[in-house]
Formats: sequence, structure tokens, C-alpha cells
Amino acid sequence: MPYTTEEGGRLNNFAKEPKVYQAQPPTDGQKRTYIILGIAATALVGGLISVAFLVS
Repeated sequence: MPYTTEEGGRLNNFAKEPKVYQAQPPTDGQKRTYIILGIAATALVGGLISVAFLVS
């Protein structure tokens, strides 16, 4: 474990830093999946609101 020694003999432990990488842009398949899920979520929320409105 990496550590440093300060004046007076105190030790400071540091956490291991994670490897840094750049995110990749979504592929065409992932974009299509996001659009389909967005439409499904919108339909679900709209359906729930309409059912709540009709029940009340």
C-alpha cells in the first residue's frame, strides 16, 4: 500500500486510484435501444396517469 512519511514520523496512507478511461459514444444499436425504452417508459407513464384519472 502506498504511503508517505511526514515530519515527525507520521504515515499517510492513500487509496489506490482507479484506472482512468474515456467513455465511448453509444453505438447505433444502443441508441435504438434507448429510443425504444424511452417510448415504452412514456407510454407506461401516460397509461398510469390515464388510469388514475379514469378511476378517480
